[in-house]
Amino acid sequence: MKFARDTWLIFQRQTQLLLRNPVWVFVGVFQPVMYLLLFAPLLKPALDAPTQAAAYKIFVPGLLVLLAIFGGLFQGFGLIAELRAGVIERSRVTPISRLALLLGRSLRDVVSLIVQAVIITLLALLFDLRVFIGDLLLAYLMLALIALMTSAVSYGVALKVKSEDALAPLMNTVAQPVLLLSGILLPLTFAPGWLQGIADWNPFSWAVDGTRALFAGDLGSDKVWQGLSITAVLAALGVYWAARQFARSVR
Repeated sequence: MKFARDTWLIFQRQTQLLLRNPVWVFVGVFQPVMYLLLFAPLLKPALDAPTQAAAYKIFVPGLLVLLAIFGGLFQGFGLIAELRAGVIERSRVTPISRLALLLGRSLRDVVSLIVQAVIITLLALLFDLRVFIGDLLLAYLMLALIALMTSAVSYGVALKVKSEDALAPLMNTVAQPVLLLSGILLPLTFAPGWLQGIADWNPFSWAVDGTRALFAGDLGSDKVWQGLSITAVLAALGVYWAARQFARSVR
């Protein structure tokens, strides 16, 4: 009960800070919206899709996973600012759960991600994208797990490096191959066999395939449950590792 209350208090505090400057929600969604408006219309001939709506069913899920990955991986910058301001240092004298310090922040990031995903989905509806609400909610669950994992890892790494100058290149080094090997912008169906073999080891590739299956209405596809299982396990591992970093930093 105390852990749930502590998590809620941290979540409330972090959400209040976000709402004081909500422009960051729209800044985070700006680049995906540009992809949606300026890049997606080119995909129908490139993917040999029968309709523009079919092309959006392939592209939009990948775009949402892109948002979840990048939105989470760069949350650590805010924590470094809190470290420098002494916020984390002052937490040492409070009885609040160290895991709650992490989860409250990460859940704020998940909620922010879902708001951005809803904005992109609503815009995609204007381009004739159609998806069942149940499939969409399950896709949002997968996105939430990705955001939970990436934000937790970002916080854990931030506590390790304690410097924006080190965190930025490190996150970019990780994010770029993850992006290219997950088929986010374009499916890897026509990629060379060796590239597909490498992509099979990328967990985000499974998440993208699962999200695309949900947008296609294929709820019974193995890709859906494989993607959900992999992201759930990685989210649990990411939270566990990051929580240990919080426990070591706030003693």
